[in-house]
Amino acid sequence: MAREALEGIRVLDISTVIAGPWGAGLLADFGAEVIKVEMPGRGDAFRAMGPLKDGVSIRWPSMGRNKKSVTLDFHFEEGKKLFLELVKKSDVIIENFKTGTLDKWNLGMDVLRKANPDIIVTHVTGYGQTGPNAKLAGLGTPLQAFSGMTYMTGYPDRPPVSPPFALADYVAGLNAVIGTLMALYHRDVLKGKAQEVDISLYEGIFRMEEAMVAQYDLLGTVRERSAMPSGASCPIGTFKTKDEKWAIIVCSTNPVFWHLCEAMDRPDWRPKYDLAKARLADPDPIMNAVTEWVASHTFAELKEKCDKAGVPISSVYSMKDIFEDPQYAARHDIVEVPCEEFGSIKMPGVFPVLSETPGQIKWAGPKIGAQNEDIYHGLLGMSDEEIAELKEKKVI
Repeated sequence: MAREALEGIRVLDISTVIAGPWGAGLLADFGAEVIKVEMPGRGDAFRAMGPLKDGVSIRWPSMGRNKKSVTLDFHFEEGKKLFLELVKKSDVIIENFKTGTLDKWNLGMDVLRKANPDIIVTHVTGYGQTGPNAKLAGLGTPLQAFSGMTYMTGYPDRPPVSPPFALADYVAGLNAVIGTLMALYHRDVLKGKAQEVDISLYEGIFRMEEAMVAQYDLLGTVRERSAMPSGASCPIGTFKTKDEKWAIIVCSTNPVFWHLCEAMDRPDWRPKYDLAKARLADPDPIMNAVTEWVASHTFAELKEKCDKAGVPISSVYSMKDIFEDPQYAARHDIVEVPCEEFGSIKMPGVFPVLSETPGQIKWAGPKIGAQNEDIYHGLLGMSDEEIAELKEKKVI
């Protein structure tokens, strides 16, 4: 059997809810041993987050997949000492407490480095470890607004719109993975020092706003909410079809627009509108014509014409559409995993796809403290009596 891409890497996931845990989960998908450290009794708050079925979160099985769960209370000195024993045997810590919290618990970088000079610590917070906002509480939706994204999302005659899920958290989790892997490469391949990785939720979104930064800097204009959101493509939009579906068409390059002319049988648009500059200077005739063209065809008819001409097009998919689509099935994007709470549950498959060391889902999110014996007895070599004493004191 081929080795897993991250085999031999041990991660302590002491983060909660989405950003940190989701990033740790990506590492677990590819073979890292991720030990989820949770408060005794209640565990990660995500375990209680809805939607619920029979009073049980349907989100935890996916968020906790491939992780091992141990319980440990940092409020006890014995808990801190136990955590430092885990640190000695680990490569990475992922945490998302408010900046300064670990220092307050006497688990700051000096203490962690003393326990393990090679430990990599990935911090995932709202505003990062520095700056005037560093110690403020931060959640994804407000931080998406802080990033500038919400201001630009929606239509000009309506209030700004937030994404329907915690986009900033998931982007931060992805950036946490990237930063952690770079730190591991620097430590293990380049033989450099272990380092801290500083991830904020707002900067993951802001980093994608390159055009808007340059626009304000050099042109002095602010990107506003618009029916043509990119400001650089025409036509672009969501168009209603004859059979009451929504079709997305975007001509982000000149060749794609030329292909659309072919699909629509509009050779008269060339060469007048060959270049984006000409289309953006007078977008209404094109947008109106595309709207009418789409409205006169079913989506199946549009897709056939666009596919033949080389124009990217998609209907607006619901989750029902996704479950029924052959592309998703072919790529194993939805997988069914055995689950103690529900018998089995479907969840997103492993991504990205690696040819030689593909990831896998070994198990769904475990019960709270399911691996206490495995980790405390097997990894740390603690006796049954020591473990029983910590349980009695409610340290674990």
